[in-house]
Amino acid sequence: MGALYELKDKVAVVTGAGSGIGRALAQLLAARGCALALADINEATLKETASTLAADVITHRLDVADRAAVYAFAGAVQQRFGTAHVVINNAGVALSQTVNQLTWEDFEWLMGINFWGVAYGTKAFLPMLLAQNEGAIVNVSSVFGIVGVPTQAAYNAAKFAVRGFTEALRQELKETGVRAISVHPGGIKTNIARAARFYRDPLGNTDRDGSCNRFDRLARTTPEQAAQTIVKGIEKGAPRVLVGADAVLIDKIQRLMPERYGAVMDAMMRRLSR
Repeated sequence: MGALYELKDKVAVVTGAGSGIGRALAQLLAARGCALALADINEATLKETASTLAADVITHRLDVADRAAVYAFAGAVQQRFGTAHVVINNAGVALSQTVNQLTWEDFEWLMGINFWGVAYGTKAFLPMLLAQNEGAIVNVSSVFGIVGVPTQAAYNAAKFAVRGFTEALRQELKETGVRAISVHPGGIKTNIARAARFYRDPLGNTDRDGSCNRFDRLARTTPEQAAQTIVKGIEKGAPRVLVGADAVLIDKIQRLMPERYGAVMDAMMRRLSR
């Protein structure tokens, strides 16, 4: 992979920066010496993130599912900083429902943010990176972009799509100085489960609070730990970043048992959620 990519004095873009992994990434990138362009649909939490940073920062309220708005954001970043070097398409939402009961409205809502938001962010900023022949597009998929899980079909569809999109882009960029990195977090201690559109969880439960409590027990990695892993991956030019011991384990299980991992994961989830 060669020498570490130096982040000091670079311009980093982070979507979903109002909380969770996005906020932790903003804080760590600021500590690395980056100027920051931060976006989130929640303007109040985005301002909270910015207030914690000792860096050159601009913030934008942004719905990443709005293509025109994403391109306008890229234009504002270019106008303010001249370019971008690291673009982290991190914004995401969750949805838990069976395929049979899944509504098109819910499905389209999730895909608009979790897949199209990533595609728009990539396409809006990629020309800047290619023009300078330097930088990284960092697209946050999930461990659910590696394995399928009951009631997560919409989420799986988006995260598998992000993975395939990024892996194809990576090959297109192989003769350039721009890198495409796919990130696959496992369970991270964020509010994503509590903010989800929830109907039924992978174990068949319809109790939202109980399901969120089980997620809290299963999520072992903090946003700060996740940010450290992701930023190290960017610096090393890693093509794929697994975040958390659970992500590493699930990736191994899928490789060893590509057709039978579901039964193993179901047993693991039931045991861990007791």
